[in-house]
Amino acid sequence: MPAARRRSLLDRIRGALLAGAVGDALGAPVEFLSLDEIRTRFGPEGVRELAPAYGRAGAITDDTQMTLFTAEGLVLAARAGALGRTDEVARIVHRAYLRWLRTQGGTSAHPTFERTDEGWLLDVADLHSLRAPGATCLAALRSAHCGRVEQPPNSSKGCGAVMRMAPVGLAAAVADPFRTGCALAALTHGHPSGWLAAGFLAAVVRELVAGSSLEDAARETLTELRRWPGSEECAAAVDRALAMARAGPGTPEAVESLGEGWVAEEALAISLYCAIAAPDLESALLLAVNHGGDSDSTGAIAGNLLGTIHGERAIPRRWLDALELREEIERMAEELHATCGGRG
Repeated sequence: MPAARRRSLLDRIRGALLAGAVGDALGAPVEFLSLDEIRTRFGPEGVRELAPAYGRAGAITDDTQMTLFTAEGLVLAARAGALGRTDEVARIVHRAYLRWLRTQGGTSAHPTFERTDEGWLLDVADLHSLRAPGATCLAALRSAHCGRVEQPPNSSKGCGAVMRMAPVGLAAAVADPFRTGCALAALTHGHPSGWLAAGFLAAVVRELVAGSSLEDAARETLTELRRWPGSEECAAAVDRALAMARAGPGTPEAVESLGEGWVAEEALAISLYCAIAAPDLESALLLAVNHGGDSDSTGAIAGNLLGTIHGERAIPRRWLDALELREEIERMAEELHATCGGRG
């Protein structure tokens, strides 16, 4: 592949991880507010810039934390020559999630917990911060067992399953991003709508890396989604988001009609709608966070999608300059590209 294409692939990976983190940071200050409360606090157009959360503007949340640990697990799986074996990838990424659990002050009954010292993210002091970690993720990782699609750890379909899954699609050396995304989500979330939404996001990101438009990628991936048992709920949410995105410019009221984003298929639908209905990345991220619901997760997923399409250059510089852990996110993007980029 020509050098220009190699640079383009790296730019897509950097764009996806950085824009996801920016969307996360935009949504962090308003995550638990209603739309009326957002407008009362920030004005009739809602939040428009990075606002303080967790003691600073530009702070990331558990969404970006877990996305980084997903990427680190994939990097380590690549170095072990394991990317072609979904079960082995899941085992290695599970160890990465146990390291994230350690940053949250948690402990696990899993037999490998005390030996999870690979990688370098565990040494990043600023990651050892509680940023509203998801209760389902915490509980599942404390368990002595790894969840699997065939042996679900619980019945949760929380959006914590999908918000961390973009790196799977960015890792070109992962042969089956849909199946791998499902497997990694099922480590913590057992409801089909939870892990299928995650597989869907990973597969859509892969299509975007290959140059597809977002709407084409979503429609292509819907065909795969519908092959899986239990996919009806997730497929219906995606269908509705695509239909609404074609109906006209995006509005916060339309976003809220798709749900609140606390569950995986709603977070996925909101993010798809915002990314398609808005005219550019900046507008899409603002649309994705100005609603009463899981604003940081929908902002993060919309950022993953549009960052993959447009690369880092589409992210407003003022947001990048204020972003927490920007250097670490860029380093992880470089490592993901170097180890998992295939021939790209």
